[in-house]
Amino acid sequence: MTRRPDATAETAETETAPAPDGDPGAEAAAICADLIRFDTTNRGEGVALPERPAAEHVAALLDEVGVAAEIVESAPGRASVLARIPGTDPSHPAFLVHGHLDVVPADASDWTVPPFSGEVRDGCVWGRGAVDMKGSLAMTLATVRARLRAGRRTRGDLVLAFLADEECTGEYGSRYVAREHRGYFEGCAEAISESGGFSVEEGGARIYPVATGERGTAWMRLTARGTAGHGSKPAPDNAVAEIAHAVSRIASYRWPVRLTPGVRALLDGLADALGTTIDHDRLDEEAARLGRAGHLFAGTVRNSANPTRLEAGYKVNVVPGTASAQVDGRYLPGTGEEFLETIDRLLGPKVAREFINHEEAPAADPAGATFAALAGSLRAEDPLARPVPYVMAGGTDAKSFNAIGITSFGFAPLRLGPDLDYFGMFHGVDERVPVDGLAFGTRVLDRFLDTR
Repeated sequence: MTRRPDATAETAETETAPAPDGDPGAEAAAICADLIRFDTTNRGEGVALPERPAAEHVAALLDEVGVAAEIVESAPGRASVLARIPGTDPSHPAFLVHGHLDVVPADASDWTVPPFSGEVRDGCVWGRGAVDMKGSLAMTLATVRARLRAGRRTRGDLVLAFLADEECTGEYGSRYVAREHRGYFEGCAEAISESGGFSVEEGGARIYPVATGERGTAWMRLTARGTAGHGSKPAPDNAVAEIAHAVSRIASYRWPVRLTPGVRALLDGLADALGTTIDHDRLDEEAARLGRAGHLFAGTVRNSANPTRLEAGYKVNVVPGTASAQVDGRYLPGTGEEFLETIDRLLGPKVAREFINHEEAPAADPAGATFAALAGSLRAEDPLARPVPYVMAGGTDAKSFNAIGITSFGFAPLRLGPDLDYFGMFHGVDERVPVDGLAFGTRVLDRFLDTR
């Protein structure tokens, strides 16, 4: 294997990552630990540590098995890795596997282990990105490397994309490669990436949610304009008051439940897996009743708009002429027009809006052949698996590829123990992924790639 980055000194409690010895599961754990040691923190708005060192490491791992990967930069250091591995049948559709190299910040003082150490402890690889999503990248790399060593190729071309900047808008990563390097994705209609395929144990069932959609993104800047003046005088068109009223209306609005096809498929799948009924008229209460399984739909049965920033004025005795706010809006597939109409009604005539970031809500077919292949791969490795489709509350790079006609499924398979709070690991303290879960994931991915 290629040279590893320098690691934090091991403690007496630290275990050694399993020696790969050609075993994809063990190799996935070792690659995951190595990738975590590259600090690729993305603080947003263009402020990030370079992904380039991690990208070079990934490219070297692919080069070892004969894959000529290309490192592309959208800005100095903001690097992504692209590769296209020819399949056995040039007429067969290509398939994309994508993921991101960057991670959110981590405050070391909050962690049990240094967040960029890649320590193996208590049967887990610890560190920022273990779940989101360097563990998934490691499973992909280990699986592809093992297949190529054995001379096994997919039927269609296999396209790999290891991307910068997912933890912001993707402008330096997925958007850039989809726009500037579109040739890599020619003939691709479908893809897999993060945020799905992991196990959730609840009510005696082992549920594997596979993402078939995401809520769309509408980050907005709101602006109110009034008459500037002295703070001691009447201000009937006070911009601060107008923006405050608008933000209050948005924050207090109760968005209605929208049973889109993706939401219905999830609710039906969960009810079947858990052997229960789910009352569609009481979904908030049902989400609480169903515990971790309820987390899968608690944030995805309605649209949302959360005010996140306010800005106005420069002196206490001056009424400013403008005031602004920012809102994080998310909407279910097929509800974008309704969402914006509702926002405009809540804003009223005196507050204008503009998009900071706007991406349509992608959706895949939960009843199609690809979902069936994903589900079948899980069941082949875990006979008790109950795969269900679900819609992600947040967003991923899938939106960028959706814009060029590629439908993504959230599928980074992991079998987890009942005590590990996977949802809490995303962007959380003490992020970690089980070594045996990574091994499980490589076996599932290998089975799925056999169907491509």
